[in-house]
This record gives sequence, C-alpha cells and structure tokens, in this order.
Amino acid sequence: MASPSLSTAPREQLSEAEERFERWRKRLGWYLAPAVLAVFWFIPFPGLPPDARHLFAIVAMALVLWMTEAIPLAATALLAPSLCVVAGLGSAREVFKPFADPVILLFIGSFFLGQAMLKHGLNRRFAFVLLALPWVSASPLRLYAAFGGITALISMWVSNAATTAMMLPIAVSILAEIGARQGVSNFRATPYAAGLILITAFGASVGGMATPVGTPPNLIGIGALERLLGYKVTFFQWMSLGLPIAVVLAVFLVWRFSRQCPFPTLLLSDNRRWLEAERAGLGPWTRGQVNVVTVFALAVGFWMLPGLVSALAPQGAASPTYAWVSAHLPESIVGLLAASILFFLPADRSRESFTLEWRDAVGIDWGTILLFAGGMALGELMFSTGLAHWIGQGLSGLFQTHSVIGLTILFTAVGIVVSETTTNTASATMVVPIAIAVAQAAGVDPLKPALAACLGCSMGFLLPVSTGPNAMAYGTGCVPLRAMMRHGIWLDLVGWVVIVITVLLFGPSLPAPR
Repeated sequence: MASPSLSTAPREQLSEAEERFERWRKRLGWYLAPAVLAVFWFIPFPGLPPDARHLFAIVAMALVLWMTEAIPLAATALLAPSLCVVAGLGSAREVFKPFADPVILLFIGSFFLGQAMLKHGLNRRFAFVLLALPWVSASPLRLYAAFGGITALISMWVSNAATTAMMLPIAVSILAEIGARQGVSNFRATPYAAGLILITAFGASVGGMATPVGTPPNLIGIGALERLLGYKVTFFQWMSLGLPIAVVLAVFLVWRFSRQCPFPTLLLSDNRRWLEAERAGLGPWTRGQVNVVTVFALAVGFWMLPGLVSALAPQGAASPTYAWVSAHLPESIVGLLAASILFFLPADRSRESFTLEWRDAVGIDWGTILLFAGGMALGELMFSTGLAHWIGQGLSGLFQTHSVIGLTILFTAVGIVVSETTTNTASATMVVPIAIAVAQAAGVDPLKPALAACLGCSMGFLLPVSTGPNAMAYGTGCVPLRAMMRHGIWLDLVGWVVIVITVLLFGPSLPAPR
C-alpha cells in the first residue's frame, strides 16, 4: 500500500477564525514593532545608560517581530544587529562576530549530517527495520512505545523538524492501514490518530534535549555559558543531563497516550506484513548509506571523546590528554570535518556522484542558523552594554528569589512559557542570558538556572505555533487544537518538574574562584 501523504500544510488546516487571527497577528507586528522601537528609544529608564536603552529598544522591537512573525524570523535576526551597528553600539566586526562563532560551525556541520541522512533514505531504513520487529507489531501499546522511542532516538542527532518530517508520513500510513482494517471511513478523526501523531511530534522535541546537537536551544545555551561565564559544557556532560530527562519524558508520553488515546483492540499482524514488505522494498544498503553511517558514528565518537577522557583519566579535566583533545578536536571542528568528508566520499563512481553534494547542502535550514547567530549577537550586546544586568536586578527584586533552587524553578518556568509563544530558538536566545544576569545580580551560581532555562526552552507543547513539530502534527488534520493543548499542558508541567529535579541534583556548578 502506498503511504498516504500528509493532508496539507498547517496553514490550510486553520479555521476561518484562526486564519483571521494569524493575519491580525502579523499586521499588528508590522505596525507595533517600529512603534515600540521609537517609544523605547527615548524613554529614560532609571539606571539605564543610553547605549543600553537603545539596545533595549532594538531588542523589544525584535521580540515583537519574532512573536508576531510580521517578517521572517531570520530577517529579524539580521535586522536587529544591523540596527545595533547603526546605533553605534559596536562596529560591524564586533556586532556580527557571533555569526562565525564555533557553535554556529557545529550547527552547520550537524545540519549537513542530517541532510545526508535524508538524501540517502536512512530515516526510512531505520524506522521500517525497527517497526517491523515482531515485538513491536504484536501490540498497539508497543506501537506507541516504538514510535515515541524511534522518533526521540533520531531527533537526538537530526533536527526536531526534520525528524518529524521523516516519521509523520509513516505514522499516517499505519493509521490508514488500521482504519481500513477497522472499517473506519475517516481515520484522522479517531483519538488514536491524534495520539500517534502527537507522540511523534512531542517525541521529536523531547529527544532533541538529549544531545547538544539535537535542537538549537541546546547549542544556544552551551554557547552562552562559554561566552558569558567561561564554562565549557562538554558533549558527554550535556548528555548526562539531557538524556535522563528525555528518557523520563518519553516514558511519560507512552504511558499517557496509551491510556488517553488507546488503539482499537486489534492485532497488528496485517500491518506487520505491510511493514516487512516496505522494509524489503528498501533493497540492500547503498554505498552512500554506508558512508553516512560510518562518518556519523565517527563524529558521535569524537563528540563524546573529551567527556570520556575527563571521566576516565585520573586527572579528569586537568589531564594533558583532555587538554589536547579539547584543543585539537572541538565539537565544531568534528562536525565540519564529518560533513566535509561526506562531500569527498563517492556514492556512485559510475555517475561521479558523492555522498553529499552542494545542491543537497543548500537545502539545510539556513534561516535557523541566521536566527541563532543574530540572537547570540544580541545576547552579547545585552551583557556588554549592561542591559542584561539591569534586567536581572529588576527581575530579582520583582520575584524576591535569591537562591539557586528558586532561580532554577523560576527560569525553567520562564523558558517553557516563553517558548509557547515564540520559537524555541528565539526563546533560548532571550531567556538564557537573562537567567545568567538575574543569578549574578542575586549573587548566586548562575550555571544551574541557565541550564534549566535552556532545557525549559525546548518544551512548549501547547500550540501549533510553539514548535515546528507541533505545526506539522497539526497540519496532518489528525490533531484537534484542544487535544494538542490538553496533552501539551501535561507534558509541560511534567517537564518542568523533571528538568528542575535533574538539574538541581546532577547539574554542574561553577568552580569556586581562587
């Protein structure tokens, strides 16, 4: 059976009232953003020097544009730093320096690896091999576990949106098969359809929290900690926090959807035969697939190497071996080397085609990279002008929170709430530097509040606009808005608790000054 296509783009699934709201939201941002810039530019905020006040106006304008999407998010990320140069907040070289930050290079390398996986069909091969296993197809409950687990596993290394795009067509195909076996004319209207689609979208966002390269907010947090605090979070160290959180939340998803959106009482033997047929149709491994898997495995190994050396060497992070590996094989360079090797390895000598070619590379999400870099530029200026410290003092006084525990709880919640209304990437760009500033103003270690804020920004499961996976799930026509909100609020609350507990118990602390 051919896989049914996704119904339409998310926008076409919106009701007439929702369409009007979207038009109103963008139109409001188009007028409100310049008004906010003009008003904030001249308001004499107490204790705020002129440079910081002007940056505050530019950041406020960028927030309005990001939240209303009046213009593309990446365009705002270029506009705001450009205005900072015009305002005299720094030279073009200084302001745009974060656009060449090593974290940006790691971002590009990981995107190239993900694009190579898509090009050579590794997503379908991995998915069908696992889903066709007898233990998976023996029970509808296990289908939830398999889909949530596979999606989370892939999204640890490939972007959340790309992972969702890989898995949703397979989910819709399986739902159509089950609907046909049950004689259901409109399988998209069934509760189990919403459950399988949502566990795919939510699982992608949850899995992305497990590794530094899994989702942009992770890299934003790591970059901010290194730039603003001088603390380097290793690949291994991040996974020691992110992976347990992802596992707990994935288990919660399976438990909730199996109870709230049960599949019909049905043995999936017929679907198992269909999955096996799809797997057989994939054919033998191609040379390109072998190349991608080999290079990807090497990249993951080298990403984890510094953390393993630190954990195993008697001297830990003071080991000469650790220092050499960190200096010569940083994560960004490993990612770029891995991607560059794919351009070099032939996939088909007879056609003179290579594993990855530039026409493939141009298809990565360059807009997200620009958004990431623009946010980093604004974050650095917020600290250099004193704006972040001023905001931190204000928030600290407002909430009267002066402990690591209180600030960790607060900024996990702030990250989750902000990510509901804007992209996770933009949320991390805004919230992580403020969390650092607030903690510093309160005189406490900012590392745990900043890490918790970063992880909180990977949440946001309430609305279709909260994340790319949410929007794609809504676009299948299988997920009513009320269903997304009902399940999303529970995942947000459980995620808040799990992140706070994990970071407070196992998160690192800044070394005491000598």
